[in-house]
Amino acid sequence: RPCVSGAGEIRIDEEAGMFKVRGREIKKGDIISVDGSKGEVLFGAVEMEQPELSGDFAALMVWADKVRRLKVRANAETPLDVRTAREFGAEGVGLCRTEHMFFDADRIAAVREMILSETKAGRVLALTKILPMQRQDFVEIFTIMKGLPCTIRLLDPPLHEFLPHSLEDVEAVANATGLDKAKLLERAKDLHEVNPMLGHRGCRLGITYPEIYEMQARAIFEAAIQVAKAEGEAPVPEIMIPLVATEKELQILKDRVDAIGREVMDHEGMEIDYSVGTMIELPRAALKADEIARQAAFFSFGTNDLTQTTLGISRDDSGRFMGAYVEQGIFEKDPFVTLDQSGVGDLIKIARDRGRATKPDLKLGICGEHGGDPASITFCEKAGLDYVSCSPYRVPIARLAAAQAALS
Repeated sequence: RPCVSGAGEIRIDEEAGMFKVRGREIKKGDIISVDGSKGEVLFGAVEMEQPELSGDFAALMVWADKVRRLKVRANAETPLDVRTAREFGAEGVGLCRTEHMFFDADRIAAVREMILSETKAGRVLALTKILPMQRQDFVEIFTIMKGLPCTIRLLDPPLHEFLPHSLEDVEAVANATGLDKAKLLERAKDLHEVNPMLGHRGCRLGITYPEIYEMQARAIFEAAIQVAKAEGEAPVPEIMIPLVATEKELQILKDRVDAIGREVMDHEGMEIDYSVGTMIELPRAALKADEIARQAAFFSFGTNDLTQTTLGISRDDSGRFMGAYVEQGIFEKDPFVTLDQSGVGDLIKIARDRGRATKPDLKLGICGEHGGDPASITFCEKAGLDYVSCSPYRVPIARLAAAQAALS
């Protein structure tokens, strides 16, 4: 969604569901169009044009691709984003955030049913409803990417994001499960966390509720085989375990993923290539990379969280003071926009060295927002990473920046 700032003439009447500007009333349900480039808000639906890489720019991209060493992937999970990324030259999916799929309106009730269940049987029943939808998600991604690598991160939201926040949400779960509303509210209260970003999320969900990751792994393997049989070209799933801090966490969850893969491939009578790796987003994971690499085929540096956990700064709250820090030279640039190379960057280098000391062919990538920032891409090139991953519309920028970095 684009942002238009300085719209001080707008007068919003929230109760009436409308706003006024320059004598015009815009009511709830009216269509407006926002041009984030020009800073214009237009009444009605303006005809859209899909950006294309053509003419001189297309030629420039061809030259850049001949020069660059770094591969460029995209952070994407919807068919639209995956297709857009492919059209812009992405060489695979570097980060598929599966929790974004779980928030779809047609499945959120089942997800809440799963989270709020107090028994494994109840969670498995809810996950059975989600499995076919999750499998279809991956079928669409694998079909569009046509044999290119797709890194799929297993569920990694703070748990509170799934909890019902209104009486209407609670009623929907109660209707789906037959459970008492008061009991559901009490369960939601029990799951509340003081600091959810450092709480029950990532691989911790997989450790405590293994049936969640098992369902996702099953959906990935079944989708990969379905696409391989239909298209004649097998996808390359890279299954990523998030928020790992210890080798043991990764070992436990990798064993479960491998077991599901073996079960599905035996049942379908077909073998597919896949790999299991982890996202390095905690300082301890970077420091213990030599141990974690024993279980991982790849590391993907989640620099959004790695920056948060290294600096002890919340990305969501830093806007209140980050401007002053940059103005006073404490940080040269916002570390959530351009990688903090002397701090977070050193952790990446440590993880690179220690990980590859254990496993010389360890694949290394970056999938935080820094993956589309030219200065951060230059760091990735010098650090010897294999690929960067960024949002679909930043793929051309990343391709060009990777070529410039290779020549610098």
